[in-house]
Amino acid sequence: MAGRKKTFHGVSVGILMVKTGFRRLPGDVGHAGTWDFPVQYRVVEGATPDKMMALESSGLLDEFKAAALDLVAGGVDGIATTCGFLALYQRELTAACGVPVASSSLLQVPLAHRLIAPDKRVGILTFSRESLHASHLEAVGVAADTPVEGMPADSVFVTAIKSGDTVPRFEAMRAEVLQAAERLLGSHPDVGAIVSECANMTPFSADIAERFGIPVFDGVSLINWFQAGLRPRRYPQA
Repeated sequence: MAGRKKTFHGVSVGILMVKTGFRRLPGDVGHAGTWDFPVQYRVVEGATPDKMMALESSGLLDEFKAAALDLVAGGVDGIATTCGFLALYQRELTAACGVPVASSSLLQVPLAHRLIAPDKRVGILTFSRESLHASHLEAVGVAADTPVEGMPADSVFVTAIKSGDTVPRFEAMRAEVLQAAERLLGSHPDVGAIVSECANMTPFSADIAERFGIPVFDGVSLINWFQAGLRPRRYPQA
């Protein structure tokens, strides 16, 4: 929107963050060093990891709307998030914000499906298989029968995030995410691409793609694409 009054300038993407205390790794959506462009973060105070796992009954929609509108008022041109479960709020946030909203990496599932052979499917890796419901998928146009694999509740990946562990756990988390991808592909050999729901899995996307030889889409690929549309590159003319 040309001519908008802004408090901060030069930032196109505002990112809504879950209230966490764990050590985010480079490559995580919530790690500012991940980005080649500036982003503006806003923590939603009531959005704890446990509440995000029960988003349908959490009553957090108004808090997310308020945080998003605060970022828009400050000057961002689009809203993204650090949690794929916020797919559930895609319609409501786009209706409220007045700017484009990329609520969840799961928005990429229908696109990824069209990029691969017709006899292949897209599989989803998620923080919690039990908490990712058909309603989350439906909200962003994903088929209910899409293959899904989650992280074990007692994994280092899950317990570190839920407990707010401040020690970096790269190697342990990497091993667990690769094991989850292996389980997904072992159970569904027709999976030809993976979308990682969880923004904390993005540091390991390159490892998954290298190990299993299939494309991996995640929160970082979504926001890079999003930024490219909000702020298209200008090319010098001869």
